[in-house]
Amino acid sequence: MTLSANQRMGLVAALIFGADQLTKLAVLRHLGLHESQVVVDGFFKLVHWGNTGAAWSMFKDNNELLSIVSLLALALLFFARDQFDAHTRRGQIALGLIFGGILGNVVDRLQYGHVVDFLYFYTYRRSGDELGFPAFNVADSAICTGIGLLFLLAALAQLRSPAAEARPAPDAAPPQPPES
Repeated sequence: MTLSANQRMGLVAALIFGADQLTKLAVLRHLGLHESQVVVDGFFKLVHWGNTGAAWSMFKDNNELLSIVSLLALALLFFARDQFDAHTRRGQIALGLIFGGILGNVVDRLQYGHVVDFLYFYTYRRSGDELGFPAFNVADSAICTGIGLLFLLAALAQLRSPAAEARPAPDAAPPQPPES
């Protein structure tokens, strides 16, 4: 069975959305808000933290605004998908990752009033205090991976463009004028 570009993006988005919601459901069932379970001491914990902001809790307590912005971003990306390599399988996968991730976090905002974050990597300082990377979830990972893939695809396209072939290499000697 051959999938169309939109079907491929939709399938990836649905898989990410499903994985995101299932993992969050497991966290909600097994950990109370603000609880944690050490998996590897000094490295990784499962936590249940509610994030009413965006990445790294920026714009904290703006859940409604961020829901609207997320839905607008989703719509804009969907309608402008042809500008983001949607004609290639890699571009379709990247966009599907982003779409599924955005939907996963928007559903959290609407259903729980915050995004459920649960993956927490950390280490200990010499003082014994924790030093950790902000907690995140499957949706966040998918969004970041999709965006990173789009950047990589854009860079590769730039390298393959005819204009890139005409430019001298950065370490090449400048062209010499013809002798008369």
